[in-house]
Amino acid sequence: FFLKEKDLYDLVHRLCARTSLMAEVLFRQERIMISKGKIILFLLILLTALVVLWGYNNSTEGSFLCIYPYQSRGKINSNAYVQKSWWLSNWFNNRSQDDQVEEPQLSDWFNPKKRPDVLTVTDWLAPVVWEGTYHRKILEDYYTKQKITVGLTVFAVGRYLDRYLEEFMMSAEKYFMVGQRVIFYIMVDDSSKIPWIQLGSLRTLKVFEINREKRWQDISMMRMKIIGEHIIHHIQYEVDFLFCMDVDQIFKDDFGVETLGESVAQLQAWWYKVDPTEFTYERRPESAAYIPFGQGDFYYHAAIFGGTPLRVWNLTQECFKGILQDKENDIEAEWHDESHLNKYFLLNKPTKILSPEYCWDYHIGSSSDIRLVKIAWQSKEYNVVRSNP
Repeated sequence: FFLKEKDLYDLVHRLCARTSLMAEVLFRQERIMISKGKIILFLLILLTALVVLWGYNNSTEGSFLCIYPYQSRGKINSNAYVQKSWWLSNWFNNRSQDDQVEEPQLSDWFNPKKRPDVLTVTDWLAPVVWEGTYHRKILEDYYTKQKITVGLTVFAVGRYLDRYLEEFMMSAEKYFMVGQRVIFYIMVDDSSKIPWIQLGSLRTLKVFEINREKRWQDISMMRMKIIGEHIIHHIQYEVDFLFCMDVDQIFKDDFGVETLGESVAQLQAWWYKVDPTEFTYERRPESAAYIPFGQGDFYYHAAIFGGTPLRVWNLTQECFKGILQDKENDIEAEWHDESHLNKYFLLNKPTKILSPEYCWDYHIGSSSDIRLVKIAWQSKEYNVVRSNP
Protein backbone atom coordinates (compact mmCIF):
# COMPACT_ATOMS: atom_id res chain seq x y z
CA PHE A 1 0.00 0.00 0.00
CA PHE A 2 2.89 2.37 0.79
CA LEU A 3 4.46 1.83 -2.65
CA LYS A 4 1.18 2.35 -4.40
CA GLU A 5 0.62 5.60 -2.54
CA LYS A 6 4.10 6.79 -3.51
CA ASP A 7 3.50 5.88 -7.15
CA LEU A 8 0.25 7.78 -7.00
CA TYR A 9 2.04 10.79 -5.53
CA ASP A 10 4.62 10.72 -8.33
CA LEU A 11 1.86 10.44 -10.89
CA VAL A 12 0.04 13.43 -9.46
CA HIS A 13 3.28 15.38 -9.34
CA ARG A 14 4.02 14.56 -12.96
CA LEU A 15 0.49 15.51 -13.99
CA CYS A 16 0.78 18.85 -12.19
CA ALA A 17 4.12 19.51 -13.85
CA ARG A 18 2.69 18.70 -17.27
CA THR A 19 -0.38 20.86 -16.58
CA SER A 20 1.86 23.77 -15.53
CA LEU A 21 3.97 23.32 -18.66
CA MET A 22 0.90 23.21 -20.87
CA ALA A 23 -0.50 26.32 -19.20
CA GLU A 24 2.80 28.14 -19.78
CA VAL A 25 2.84 27.05 -23.42
CA LEU A 26 -0.76 28.19 -23.89
CA PHE A 27 0.02 31.49 -22.15
CA ARG A 28 2.99 32.09 -24.47
CA GLN A 29 0.92 31.19 -27.51
CA GLU A 30 -1.79 33.60 -26.38
CA ARG A 31 0.77 36.38 -25.99
CA ILE A 32 2.14 35.61 -29.43
CA MET A 33 -1.37 35.73 -30.89
CA ILE A 34 -2.11 39.01 -29.15
CA SER A 35 1.16 40.49 -30.46
CA LYS A 36 0.38 39.24 -33.96
CA GLY A 37 -3.11 40.71 -33.67
CA LYS A 38 -1.72 44.09 -32.69
CA ILE A 39 0.74 44.01 -35.57
CA ILE A 40 -2.00 43.04 -38.04
CA LEU A 41 -4.28 45.77 -36.67
CA PHE A 42 -1.50 48.36 -36.96
CA LEU A 43 -0.76 47.30 -40.53
CA LEU A 44 -4.46 47.51 -41.42
CA ILE A 45 -4.70 51.03 -39.98
CA LEU A 46 -1.52 52.08 -41.80
CA LEU A 47 -2.75 50.57 -45.06
CA THR A 48 -6.10 52.35 -44.70
CA ALA A 49 -4.36 55.68 -44.08
CA LEU A 50 -2.14 55.20 -47.13
CA VAL A 51 -5.12 54.29 -49.31
CA VAL A 52 -7.01 57.38 -48.15
CA LEU A 53 -3.96 59.60 -48.75
CA TRP A 54 -3.41 58.09 -52.18
CA GLY A 55 -7.07 58.53 -53.04
CA TYR A 56 -7.02 62.18 -51.96
CA ASN A 57 -3.88 62.94 -53.92
CA ASN A 58 -5.13 61.24 -57.08
CA SER A 59 -8.86 61.88 -56.99
CA THR A 60 -10.34 64.17 -59.62
CA GLU A 61 -13.51 64.62 -57.62
CA GLY A 62 -14.59 65.49 -54.12
CA SER A 63 -13.50 69.10 -53.77
CA PHE A 64 -14.57 70.42 -50.41
CA LEU A 65 -14.86 73.44 -48.13
CA CYS A 66 -13.19 73.69 -44.74
CA ILE A 67 -13.67 76.61 -42.34
CA TYR A 68 -11.03 77.24 -39.67
CA PRO A 69 -10.81 79.83 -36.92
CA TYR A 70 -7.56 81.78 -37.10
CA GLN A 71 -5.44 82.83 -34.18
CA SER A 72 -2.17 84.68 -34.44
CA ARG A 73 0.79 82.48 -33.50
CA GLY A 74 3.01 85.37 -32.51
CA LYS A 75 6.21 86.48 -34.14
CA ILE A 76 7.98 84.02 -36.42
CA ASN A 77 11.69 84.59 -36.49
CA SER A 78 13.41 81.39 -37.52
CA ASN A 79 14.24 80.30 -41.06
CA ALA A 80 15.39 77.03 -39.53
CA TYR A 81 11.81 76.21 -38.52
CA VAL A 82 10.71 76.26 -42.14
CA GLN A 83 13.76 74.45 -43.48
CA LYS A 84 13.67 71.75 -40.79
CA SER A 85 10.18 70.64 -41.80
CA TRP A 86 10.59 71.25 -45.51
CA TRP A 87 11.77 67.69 -46.19
CA LEU A 88 8.35 66.30 -45.23
CA SER A 89 6.58 68.37 -47.87
CA ASN A 90 9.14 67.42 -50.48
CA TRP A 91 8.85 63.74 -49.54
CA PHE A 92 5.11 63.74 -50.21
CA ASN A 93 5.34 65.89 -53.33
CA ASN A 94 8.16 63.81 -54.79
CA ARG A 95 7.16 60.36 -53.61
CA SER A 96 9.23 58.47 -56.17
CA GLN A 97 12.40 59.55 -57.87
CA ASP A 98 11.51 57.10 -60.63
CA ASP A 99 8.55 59.31 -61.54
CA GLN A 100 10.63 62.44 -61.93
CA VAL A 101 10.69 64.06 -65.36
CA GLU A 102 13.45 66.38 -66.44
CA GLU A 103 12.39 69.99 -65.95
CA PRO A 104 12.16 72.00 -69.19
CA GLN A 105 14.88 74.57 -69.69
CA LEU A 106 13.86 78.21 -70.08
CA SER A 107 14.67 78.07 -73.79
CA ASP A 108 12.32 75.08 -74.20
CA TRP A 109 9.20 77.10 -73.38
CA PHE A 110 10.18 80.78 -73.45
CA ASN A 111 11.15 82.74 -76.59
CA PRO A 112 11.78 86.44 -75.85
CA LYS A 113 12.29 87.22 -79.55
CA LYS A 114 8.58 86.67 -80.15
CA ARG A 115 7.87 90.04 -78.54
CA PRO A 116 10.49 92.52 -79.74
CA ASP A 117 8.07 95.36 -78.95
CA VAL A 118 8.41 94.99 -75.18
CA LEU A 119 11.01 94.18 -72.54
CA THR A 120 11.13 90.38 -72.16
CA VAL A 121 14.35 89.77 -70.20
CA THR A 122 15.69 91.70 -67.18
CA ASP A 123 19.27 92.75 -66.54
CA TRP A 124 19.59 89.71 -64.23
CA LEU A 125 18.23 87.43 -67.01
CA ALA A 126 14.81 86.77 -65.47
CA PRO A 127 12.01 86.27 -68.03
CA VAL A 128 9.25 88.86 -68.33
CA VAL A 129 6.26 86.79 -69.43
CA TRP A 130 4.12 88.33 -72.18
CA GLU A 131 1.48 86.71 -74.36
CA GLY A 132 3.27 85.08 -77.28
CA THR A 133 6.57 84.47 -75.48
CA TYR A 134 5.70 81.15 -73.87
CA HIS A 135 4.75 77.60 -74.88
CA ARG A 136 2.27 76.62 -72.17
CA LYS A 137 1.71 73.03 -73.36
CA ILE A 138 5.32 72.05 -72.63
CA LEU A 139 5.00 73.31 -69.06
CA GLU A 140 1.56 71.75 -68.58
CA ASP A 141 2.88 68.33 -69.59
CA TYR A 142 5.76 68.66 -67.14
CA TYR A 143 3.79 69.96 -64.15
CA THR A 144 0.93 67.50 -64.69
CA LYS A 145 3.39 64.61 -64.48
CA GLN A 146 4.84 66.14 -61.33
CA LYS A 147 1.34 66.25 -59.78
CA ILE A 148 1.93 69.69 -58.34
CA THR A 149 -0.50 71.64 -56.18
CA VAL A 150 -0.80 75.41 -56.46
CA GLY A 151 -2.15 77.56 -53.64
CA LEU A 152 -3.90 80.93 -53.91
CA THR A 153 -4.46 83.19 -50.91
CA VAL A 154 -6.93 86.06 -50.97
CA PHE A 155 -8.21 88.38 -48.23
CA ALA A 156 -11.85 89.50 -48.20
CA VAL A 157 -12.55 91.58 -45.12
CA GLY A 158 -15.39 93.97 -44.39
CA ARG A 159 -17.03 95.40 -47.49
CA TYR A 160 -14.44 93.74 -49.74
CA LEU A 161 -16.10 90.42 -48.89
CA ASP A 162 -19.55 91.67 -49.92
CA ARG A 163 -18.41 93.54 -53.00
CA TYR A 164 -15.68 91.45 -54.64
CA LEU A 165 -15.21 87.90 -53.34
CA GLU A 166 -17.90 86.09 -55.33
CA GLU A 167 -16.77 87.45 -58.70
CA PHE A 168 -13.14 86.83 -57.87
CA MET A 169 -13.73 83.22 -56.89
CA MET A 170 -16.04 82.42 -59.80
CA SER A 171 -13.50 83.75 -62.28
CA ALA A 172 -10.58 82.04 -60.47
CA GLU A 173 -12.43 78.73 -60.59
CA LYS A 174 -12.75 79.16 -64.35
CA TYR A 175 -9.29 80.46 -65.25
CA PHE A 176 -6.72 79.91 -62.49
CA MET A 177 -4.32 76.97 -63.11
CA VAL A 178 -6.78 74.97 -65.18
CA GLY A 179 -5.95 71.25 -65.07
CA GLN A 180 -3.74 71.52 -61.96
CA ARG A 181 -4.57 70.75 -58.34
CA VAL A 182 -5.45 73.99 -56.56
CA ILE A 183 -6.15 75.00 -52.96
CA PHE A 184 -7.89 78.35 -52.43
CA TYR A 185 -7.09 79.90 -49.04
CA ILE A 186 -9.76 82.50 -48.29
CA MET A 187 -9.18 84.86 -45.34
CA VAL A 188 -12.39 86.51 -44.13
CA ASP A 189 -13.71 88.19 -41.01
CA ASP A 190 -17.19 86.64 -41.34
CA SER A 191 -17.44 83.11 -42.75
CA SER A 192 -21.25 83.28 -42.77
CA LYS A 193 -21.01 85.62 -45.77
CA ILE A 194 -18.97 83.23 -47.90
CA PRO A 195 -20.79 82.86 -51.25
CA TRP A 196 -21.48 79.37 -52.57
CA ILE A 197 -18.99 78.54 -55.33
CA GLN A 198 -19.30 75.30 -57.29
CA LEU A 199 -15.77 73.91 -57.47
CA GLY A 200 -14.59 71.69 -60.26
CA SER A 201 -12.31 68.67 -60.06
CA LEU A 202 -8.94 69.02 -58.31
CA ARG A 203 -10.08 72.17 -56.47
CA THR A 204 -10.28 72.67 -52.71
CA LEU A 205 -11.50 75.70 -50.78
CA LYS A 206 -10.28 76.46 -47.25
CA VAL A 207 -11.71 79.40 -45.33
CA PHE A 208 -9.95 81.01 -42.37
CA GLU A 209 -11.62 83.53 -40.10
CA ILE A 210 -9.33 86.39 -39.15
CA ASN A 211 -9.74 89.43 -36.95
CA ARG A 212 -10.64 92.64 -38.69
CA GLU A 213 -8.30 95.58 -38.17
CA LYS A 214 -9.74 99.02 -37.44
CA ARG A 215 -8.04 100.71 -40.40
CA TRP A 216 -7.97 99.41 -43.99
CA GLN A 217 -4.27 100.33 -44.09
CA ASP A 218 -3.62 97.89 -41.25
CA ILE A 219 -5.63 95.18 -42.99
CA SER A 220 -3.41 95.62 -46.03
CA MET A 221 -0.20 95.48 -44.05
CA MET A 222 -1.18 92.73 -41.60
CA ARG A 223 -1.81 90.29 -44.44
CA MET A 224 1.96 89.84 -44.70
CA LYS A 225 2.06 88.56 -41.12
CA ILE A 226 -0.99 86.33 -41.58
CA ILE A 227 0.23 84.78 -44.84
CA GLY A 228 3.60 84.04 -43.25
CA GLU A 229 2.00 82.29 -40.29
CA HIS A 230 -0.23 80.17 -42.50
CA ILE A 231 2.76 79.13 -44.62
CA ILE A 232 4.60 78.01 -41.51
CA HIS A 233 1.76 76.03 -39.98
CA HIS A 234 0.19 74.27 -42.95
CA ILE A 235 0.57 75.78 -46.45
CA GLN A 236 4.18 74.63 -46.84
CA TYR A 237 3.03 71.01 -46.50
CA GLU A 238 0.14 71.35 -48.93
CA VAL A 239 1.35 73.18 -52.05
CA ASP A 240 4.38 73.42 -54.32
CA PHE A 241 3.72 77.00 -55.45
CA LEU A 242 1.75 79.81 -53.84
CA PHE A 243 0.20 83.01 -55.19
CA CYS A 244 -1.15 85.87 -53.11
CA MET A 245 -3.71 88.15 -54.77
CA ASP A 246 -5.98 91.09 -54.02
CA VAL A 247 -9.68 90.30 -54.11
CA ASP A 248 -10.74 93.38 -56.12
CA GLN A 249 -9.70 91.78 -59.41
CA ILE A 250 -11.36 89.45 -61.88
CA PHE A 251 -9.81 86.74 -64.06
CA LYS A 252 -10.46 87.26 -67.78
CA ASP A 253 -8.38 84.47 -69.32
CA ASP A 254 -6.13 81.56 -68.40
CA PHE A 255 -3.65 82.31 -65.65
CA GLY A 256 -1.55 79.22 -66.24
CA VAL A 257 1.62 77.36 -65.37
CA GLU A 258 3.79 79.81 -67.33
CA THR A 259 3.48 82.05 -64.25
CA LEU A 260 5.04 79.51 -61.86
CA GLY A 261 8.50 80.21 -60.52
CA GLU A 262 10.66 80.37 -57.44
CA SER A 263 9.95 84.08 -56.90
CA VAL A 264 7.31 85.82 -59.02
CA ALA A 265 6.60 89.56 -59.20
CA GLN A 266 3.91 91.51 -61.08
CA LEU A 267 4.55 94.71 -63.06
CA GLN A 268 2.23 97.53 -62.06
CA ALA A 269 0.12 98.41 -65.12
CA TRP A 270 0.30 102.19 -64.68
CA TRP A 271 4.06 102.30 -64.18
CA TYR A 272 5.60 99.64 -66.44
CA LYS A 273 6.71 102.18 -69.09
CA VAL A 274 7.60 105.02 -66.73
CA ASP A 275 11.17 106.11 -66.01
CA PRO A 276 12.32 104.74 -62.62
CA THR A 277 12.89 108.26 -61.31
CA GLU A 278 9.12 108.76 -61.44
CA PHE A 279 8.23 105.59 -59.52
CA THR A 280 6.22 106.19 -56.37
CA TYR A 281 8.72 104.37 -54.17
CA GLU A 282 8.97 105.34 -50.53
CA ARG A 283 11.50 108.21 -50.67
CA ARG A 284 11.78 109.10 -46.97
CA PRO A 285 15.01 107.72 -45.46
CA GLU A 286 13.25 107.23 -42.12
CA SER A 287 11.18 104.38 -43.56
CA ALA A 288 12.38 100.78 -43.86
CA ALA A 289 10.86 100.81 -47.36
CA TYR A 290 13.14 103.68 -48.46
CA ILE A 291 14.52 103.47 -52.00
CA PRO A 292 16.72 106.44 -53.00
CA PHE A 293 16.52 108.10 -56.40
CA GLY A 294 18.77 106.36 -58.89
CA GLN A 295 17.90 102.90 -57.58
CA GLY A 296 15.13 100.52 -58.57
CA ASP A 297 14.37 98.25 -61.51
CA PHE A 298 10.58 98.19 -61.86
CA TYR A 299 7.53 99.20 -59.90
CA TYR A 300 5.90 96.00 -58.70
CA HIS A 301 2.23 95.59 -57.86
CA ALA A 302 1.36 94.01 -54.50
CA ALA A 303 -1.95 92.80 -55.96
CA ILE A 304 -0.13 89.69 -57.23
CA PHE A 305 3.03 87.99 -56.00
CA GLY A 306 4.04 84.39 -55.62
CA GLY A 307 6.64 81.66 -55.78
CA THR A 308 7.56 78.62 -53.74
CA PRO A 309 6.15 78.68 -50.19
CA LEU A 310 9.62 79.22 -48.71
CA ARG A 311 10.33 82.23 -50.92
CA VAL A 312 6.90 83.74 -50.31
CA TRP A 313 7.38 83.21 -46.58
CA ASN A 314 10.71 85.05 -46.72
CA LEU A 315 9.07 87.95 -48.59
CA THR A 316 6.25 88.25 -46.06
CA GLN A 317 8.66 88.15 -43.14
CA GLU A 318 10.94 90.86 -44.51
CA CYS A 319 7.99 93.08 -45.42
CA PHE A 320 6.42 92.65 -42.00
CA LYS A 321 9.73 93.43 -40.30
CA GLY A 322 9.83 96.68 -42.24
CA ILE A 323 6.24 97.49 -41.31
CA LEU A 324 6.98 96.93 -37.59
CA GLN A 325 10.14 99.04 -37.83
CA ASP A 326 8.14 101.87 -39.37
CA LYS A 327 5.52 101.64 -36.62
CA GLU A 328 8.26 101.93 -34.00
CA ASN A 329 9.52 105.05 -35.80
CA ASP A 330 6.00 106.45 -36.09
CA ILE A 331 6.02 106.42 -39.89
CA GLU A 332 3.90 104.68 -42.49
CA ALA A 333 5.22 103.90 -45.98
CA GLU A 334 3.48 105.79 -48.78
CA TRP A 335 1.91 102.70 -50.34
CA HIS A 336 1.87 100.57 -47.22
CA ASP A 337 2.78 96.90 -47.82
CA GLU A 338 3.39 97.57 -51.54
CA SER A 339 6.22 99.97 -50.68
CA HIS A 340 7.86 97.29 -48.55
CA LEU A 341 7.32 94.70 -51.30
CA ASN A 342 9.16 96.93 -53.79
CA LYS A 343 12.04 97.32 -51.35
CA TYR A 344 12.18 93.53 -50.94
CA PHE A 345 12.30 92.87 -54.69
CA LEU A 346 15.01 95.51 -55.10
CA LEU A 347 17.23 93.55 -52.71
CA ASN A 348 15.98 90.07 -53.67
CA LYS A 349 15.48 89.98 -57.43
CA PRO A 350 12.46 87.96 -58.60
CA THR A 351 13.20 84.97 -60.80
CA LYS A 352 10.16 85.63 -63.01
CA ILE A 353 8.17 88.77 -63.78
CA LEU A 354 4.62 88.90 -65.10
CA SER A 355 3.70 91.52 -67.70
CA PRO A 356 0.81 93.97 -67.13
CA GLU A 357 -1.36 91.56 -69.15
CA TYR A 358 -1.63 89.54 -65.93
CA CYS A 359 -3.02 92.50 -63.98
CA TRP A 360 -4.40 95.18 -66.30
CA ASP A 361 -6.48 98.27 -65.57
CA TYR A 362 -8.92 99.04 -68.39
CA HIS A 363 -9.00 102.66 -67.25
CA ILE A 364 -5.58 103.04 -68.84
CA GLY A 365 -7.22 102.48 -72.21
CA SER A 366 -6.05 100.33 -75.09
CA SER A 367 -2.40 99.50 -75.66
CA SER A 368 -0.71 97.58 -78.45
CA ASP A 369 1.45 95.94 -75.77
CA ILE A 370 -1.55 94.21 -74.23
CA ARG A 371 -2.57 91.29 -76.43
CA LEU A 372 -4.58 89.26 -73.92
CA VAL A 373 -5.70 90.40 -70.47
CA LYS A 374 -5.46 87.58 -67.91
CA ILE A 375 -6.64 89.54 -64.86
CA ALA A 376 -8.37 92.94 -64.81
CA TRP A 377 -8.74 95.42 -61.99
CA GLN A 378 -12.24 95.86 -60.67
CA SER A 379 -13.67 99.33 -60.23
CA LYS A 380 -11.97 100.80 -57.18
CA GLU A 381 -14.82 101.95 -54.96
CA TYR A 382 -12.47 103.15 -52.24
CA ASN A 383 -15.04 105.56 -50.80
CA VAL A 384 -17.20 102.52 -49.98
CA VAL A 385 -14.83 99.63 -49.18
CA ARG A 386 -12.02 101.59 -47.51
CA SER A 387 -13.95 103.82 -45.15
CA ASN A 388 -12.28 103.80 -41.74
CA PRO A 389 -14.46 104.07 -38.60
